[in-house]
Amino acid sequence: MFSKILIANRGEIACRVHASCALLAIKTVAIYADADATAKHVQLCNEAVHIGPSNPKDSYLRGEAIIAAAKACGAQAIHPGYGFLSENAGFAQACADAGLVFIGPPPAAIEAMGLKAQAKARMEAAGVPLVPGYHGSNQKAAFLRAQAARIGYPVLIKASAGGGGKGMRVVERDADFDAALASCQREAQSSFGNDAVLIEKYVKRPRHIEIQIFGDTQGNCVYLFERDCSVQRRHQKVLEEAPAPGLPDALRQQMGEAAVAAARAVGYVGAGTVEFIVEQRDDGSMAFFFMEMNTRLQVEHPVTEAITGVDLVEWQLRVACGEPLPLTQAQLRITGHAIEARICAENPDNNFLPATGTLQVYAKPPHSSFASSALRFDDGVRQGDAISPYYDSMVAKLIVHGSTRAEALARLDAALAQTHIVGLQTNVQFLRHVLASPSFAQAQLDTALITREHSLLFQREKLGLPLMVAAAVAHSLAQEAQLAGADPFSRRDHWSTHGTRMRRFAFEFHGERHEARLEVLHDGARMLSLNHSTGPLLWQQGADDASRFALQFLAFSERLNIYAIGHEMHVFSAMGASKIIAIDLLAHAAESASSSGKLSAPMPGKVVAFKVQAGDAVRAGQILAVMDAMKMEHSIAAPSDGTVGELLYAPGDQVAEGAPLLTLTPAAMKEAAA
Repeated sequence: MFSKILIANRGEIACRVHASCALLAIKTVAIYADADATAKHVQLCNEAVHIGPSNPKDSYLRGEAIIAAAKACGAQAIHPGYGFLSENAGFAQACADAGLVFIGPPPAAIEAMGLKAQAKARMEAAGVPLVPGYHGSNQKAAFLRAQAARIGYPVLIKASAGGGGKGMRVVERDADFDAALASCQREAQSSFGNDAVLIEKYVKRPRHIEIQIFGDTQGNCVYLFERDCSVQRRHQKVLEEAPAPGLPDALRQQMGEAAVAAARAVGYVGAGTVEFIVEQRDDGSMAFFFMEMNTRLQVEHPVTEAITGVDLVEWQLRVACGEPLPLTQAQLRITGHAIEARICAENPDNNFLPATGTLQVYAKPPHSSFASSALRFDDGVRQGDAISPYYDSMVAKLIVHGSTRAEALARLDAALAQTHIVGLQTNVQFLRHVLASPSFAQAQLDTALITREHSLLFQREKLGLPLMVAAAVAHSLAQEAQLAGADPFSRRDHWSTHGTRMRRFAFEFHGERHEARLEVLHDGARMLSLNHSTGPLLWQQGADDASRFALQFLAFSERLNIYAIGHEMHVFSAMGASKIIAIDLLAHAAESASSSGKLSAPMPGKVVAFKVQAGDAVRAGQILAVMDAMKMEHSIAAPSDGTVGELLYAPGDQVAEGAPLLTLTPAAMKEAAA
């Protein structure tokens, strides 16, 4: 076994690899860019090497610098994690040339599966079913459009060298093909350095099911069953589970054997995933088609670990040392059901726009780790860390295991309710909405689930105004009581010394102002009035956790966690989570700076293109600009009808969050001026 390895990655996966190495008494070396100087993975590993500036191309993608660091610190092998250089055949070969073990498949296997078009040709020769499509080398737009017409709409354009949902577009009609192709090619070039694409038939009601395979240097190859990854947004996975609900045993075996055949066709060694599209037909039958092979460990590997009891990273290390696979196919068993939720910094209600910020509160449910755990939390961040625009938006992975799917689902929802993140927007509440949706709860899965259940998943506020105001008032009074020498009678905001004492509060909730009145009666009882309702306000603050409150007001009695960040109060309960803003009645209301007439960048990133020119008349919803941020393209639309004034940046420019991209004169203002 190795005595020291370098982990050529960051964040959650670097921490995950270190954990298995620690169990095997293997020392680890971390690498870090400027943005990660104090990151969790840097603190966990035995050694750490600075690798360059924050931009990945200047740090985590510098293969020669990573190899030099490994040799300088005496590492015997490099574990690439996933993403970055994990599927780079040139890097794998460079490791071998430098006398280092690449903990992954041989370079030839990576190369064989790296380009989707070539991989599909190999799979066709190996007898693995394929989706109808075009996988050739002719990349002329007119030719590709003709192929799409031949295949029949809807079609899927996919980056040939892609992965992770990047460089992928669904096209419903011929008129949309050229624009989708151009966008797909730009994103593919930016993410993978290769703008080649392939065209495939878009299968309706598809399930995305992948098979975990493992090969060793002795020629053994097994499959560790499947994962259903059908719940996706923007072609990226949201929830993954194992085993796949409703998959017949016979089909499970067929897919497993096909995945092993695919691996053998390229001489595969190590951990890999063969991904299939499963078509659900009207007669209830299913058919599967090869989609691609990922020649690395997958983000969702923990659900496989949970149902098999296998540490897949340990298997990677053992296989890389030349050991045979620890188990045969006949020895592998499925136990129970596991589900993984990807917690991401993003705004689901705004087309999953990535978010950045500091984890001012990062509270997690009690958890363990690895395959035996009923509740596992994999992350690479701590409270106080920042989510930057340089890397992926994923904050953590929450994995649960139960004896049945229903038990795992209930356990996951309870754990998400105990996950409290303040400081940036996340998808935690959205994930809970997905779990509660009829389609997911009843395992009616396909890649259109989020679209189909749209009305139940977005803009769903579960905590109403009365509860939020009561929570904010209770928290404010509790904080005041904790201050040394706090004296409510010394305040100048309407406390009265005549019998009943009264105080006013003002809040902003979902952009609207609300006022409440609190009266303290002769007997000390507190009566809270909001709109036309009045009732006793009772609360008890947790002795060991100041954020915890037991609250009663009107018809509800709730246990809450309340966190105050400045004037914002973030409230979490079993029902959901929300935010309310306290308005200081003693302060003068400041006039907010008007941003009318300027369209601003919603996040830090790079301008890809402007779709308009100065002087153009535009309609509300029309795409005006395209930005690249967090490895994805984002379209920015006109908020109203108007006329474009000045373009304030050029394509390729980096812009800060909130920076005006262009000036826009709304139609109403122009008409008024006339």
